[in-house]
Amino acid sequence: MKTIGIIGAMPSELKDIQSIQENPVKHEIAGYTFMESIHGANKIITACCGIGKVNAAVCTQIMIDRFGVDCIINTGIAGGMKRDIKVLEIVVSTTVLPHDLDRHFLADYPPYHAEYEADDALQALAKAVCDEMGIVSHAGKIVSGDAFVTDSAVKAKIVEAHQPDAIDMETAAIGQCAWRNKTPFVSVRCISDLADDDGAMSFDEFEVKAAERVAKIVLKMCERE
Repeated sequence: MKTIGIIGAMPSELKDIQSIQENPVKHEIAGYTFMESIHGANKIITACCGIGKVNAAVCTQIMIDRFGVDCIINTGIAGGMKRDIKVLEIVVSTTVLPHDLDRHFLADYPPYHAEYEADDALQALAKAVCDEMGIVSHAGKIVSGDAFVTDSAVKAKIVEAHQPDAIDMETAAIGQCAWRNKTPFVSVRCISDLADDDGAMSFDEFEVKAAERVAKIVLKMCERE
């Protein structure tokens, strides 16, 4: 039996996953609620970390320290950053990094590592599940920052600097924390908007659908992992 940690930033990103957790044991730690249950042959620990990189990093470290998870899956929604990536398609992280911090400060100072690699096996599993479900997926870079990007000019600058496939507000922090702890990690994000001038409108329209879609993928991953 493996212990799989699942982290989402907003309640909507975890609603469908937590709704199938049978008789979960709840642990209240540092203001987070961790829900522990058996799913298939594995144990899953779910937590809503809250929005932003600090919330995500603290939640991830607690999950690793207190529950000894064998791997972490970050689930939720994201903004698409490339023209060939459409709303309701999936981006599976290959590498992650913050877009609002000069990578020089990570590369040339501790931890001397600016971009954090997702686990190869978890990436392959996510892709296989998407293929089986007939859902289009893209393997690529996810960047994170402490702002919700809905400005085409801001998006263009981030694309120029990092060439990402998707953008959110938590993945890079979860990935960096997992990397420091040598814990296998992947982020599986469903595109809810294109992080442009129409982003807020698209987010409102597709948030629930995107969260539902990625939840089904993550649950199937937990059954197969």
